Amino acid sequence: MNKPELLAPAGSFEKAKTAFLYGADAVYMGTAKLSLRSRVDVDDDDLATTIKYAHSIGKKVYAALNIYARDDMYDEIIKQAKLLNELKVDGIIASDGGVIEVLKEYAKDVDIHISTQANVVGYNTCKFWYKNGAKRIILARELNKEEIKAIIKNKPKDLEIEMFIHGAICYSYSGRCHLSDFLASRCGNLGDCAQSCRWAYNIYIEEKNNPGNLMPVEEDKNGTYILSSKDLCLIKELPEIMEMGIDSLKIEGRLKTEYYLATIINTYRNAIDDYIKNPNEYDYSKYLKELEKTKTRGLTTFYFNDKNNKDFQEYEGKQYNPDYEFGGKVLFKCDNKSIEENNCYVIEIRNRLALEDTIEIILPHKLEPISFEIKDMWDAENYEKIDHVNPGKEGQKVILKLPLKAEEGWILRRKK
Repeated sequence: MNKPELLAPAGSFEKAKTAFLYGADAVYMGTAKLSLRSRVDVDDDDLATTIKYAHSIGKKVYAALNIYARDDMYDEIIKQAKLLNELKVDGIIASDGGVIEVLKEYAKDVDIHISTQANVVGYNTCKFWYKNGAKRIILARELNKEEIKAIIKNKPKDLEIEMFIHGAICYSYSGRCHLSDFLASRCGNLGDCAQSCRWAYNIYIEEKNNPGNLMPVEEDKNGTYILSSKDLCLIKELPEIMEMGIDSLKIEGRLKTEYYLATIINTYRNAIDDYIKNPNEYDYSKYLKELEKTKTRGLTTFYFNDKNNKDFQEYEGKQYNPDYEFGGKVLFKCDNKSIEENNCYVIEIRNRLALEDTIEIILPHKLEPISFEIKDMWDAENYEKIDHVNPGKEGQKVILKLPLKAEEGWILRRKK
């Protein structure tokens, strides 16, 4: 059994550091103009910093140029291809044939990864892309396991295969959707999807013999979310996926928080490593318990087990978790002499914290978090004791006493 790469999303350098800390072997990120997440706050300097940092710790970075490009975009595409070649990014994710031709000419030293947006659903298409310069295929999410096995069996031997194992899925065909452009003038295939499929809709029926008499079809007081999908989760199927010989296991979520990344990446890191160590004792339920602590929609295996599966619609439409939320992130050890306590750390908070709150520390490469109750809390500016703190401004900080020696970047989860 080969050990697959665990590939994580990174919408910024800080998120990339979190991903690497919690076990990602590689991250993928884009630029604001030329990837399918144009609202992600990342620029060329951030990308360059991430690549340099990743290579210094033996990790990889893949850059997304996976838009479907208009002809007036090619000057920027050529410029970006040259830059990525200079930065020595480890791979470029693309789906447009014209963009790929540019990469072959101006980024000759970089591997080409065919995006899931290209909707590769068969080994014949894999062979086509391989002949046209592809090093890796990111499979369409609409495949079932038998189709994936057939692709692996019949693909060119040194062509790598990547597949999604967790995260949001699109009601349309791997994101090939025009709904956002139609309703909000924001084109999903140019990186500006408004996620119109997540909106609530009012639906009406019209009696054929009485045109204009519209009668509402109601799901609840908010309407219905008939186009919204659940989130993909293949933690139970992970052993079968690993036995297939997949080269890279991908998590979706460049717009997600560091808390989400830490939880999801750490869980799959532990699951992968545990299965390799002792495949006979793999128990998916303990990993699922951790995954469900994130803010998530309902979970689905989509089409992996059953091509006819219809259990992927999310009728409530919204992300929901009533029990846990992002508490904060460890920045550094507090060395102020007025606080005569051990293991006190400056924490950047993300939600309200108060005395007697239960906090879980997500430990890198350990599945079980460390839980403790806040007994003491200090203001990070004047070092006075306080009983609560609210995230009133970006970068709001507080000093907490933790139950163990911590490291920079550790994520705290607040139990409500």
